[in-house]
Amino acid sequence: MLGKPAWWDEGCAELAARDAALAEIMRRHDGHLVGRGEALTTLLRSIVGQQISVKAADAVWGKFIRLVDGDVDAARVLKFGDGDLRGCGLSGQKVKYLRGVCAGFVDGTVHPGLWQGMADEAIIAELVKLPGIGRWTAEMFLIFHLLRPDVLPLGDLGLLKGYEQVYGSVRGTAKLEGMARWKKVAVAVDKKAAVWQPYRSIATWYLWRSLDPVVVEY
Repeated sequence: MLGKPAWWDEGCAELAARDAALAEIMRRHDGHLVGRGEALTTLLRSIVGQQISVKAADAVWGKFIRLVDGDVDAARVLKFGDGDLRGCGLSGQKVKYLRGVCAGFVDGTVHPGLWQGMADEAIIAELVKLPGIGRWTAEMFLIFHLLRPDVLPLGDLGLLKGYEQVYGSVRGTAKLEGMARWKKVAVAVDKKAAVWQPYRSIATWYLWRSLDPVVVEY
């Protein structure tokens, strides 16, 4: 765990002064963003959790950690056979993704040592080269591992639902369904988010909290 970001309190104070609706959410919900400390572990755990429940993901991850004796090292993981990894409860596709991510750390596809000095979009472009890592996962990585303050994951359904719960339904969406509706909501969120810069990660975190009082972790 990395603890609370250094910019959190200042950012919350600025947003509360600019946006009364966010200020009310902050008043009702305590807590703060908590960072995850190890890059490879964060990415592998995100793959394990894809399309399964939190409880199931925890069980699979626990088996994986036991398999590697608690040492989540890319080169070490690559030494295990597919059967060993599937024995943890991973699907064949997820085994492929895990191997691909570990290979990317070993062969230099990604450059963790340079990330602190790179722009958000440059890091996203690097991460999405890895198997099983899409833009959403990369954005969660920016928020929860690199603790970047100004990330706005417009493809995150929780953010979009939280926005409508706090600010009301977006005009022109009543007759729309599915992705067409959420794309229109995303446009409205993007426009509103101008007032949240440079702390859009904080606004995102509190809109998640508006839907679920449990602190969000990835």
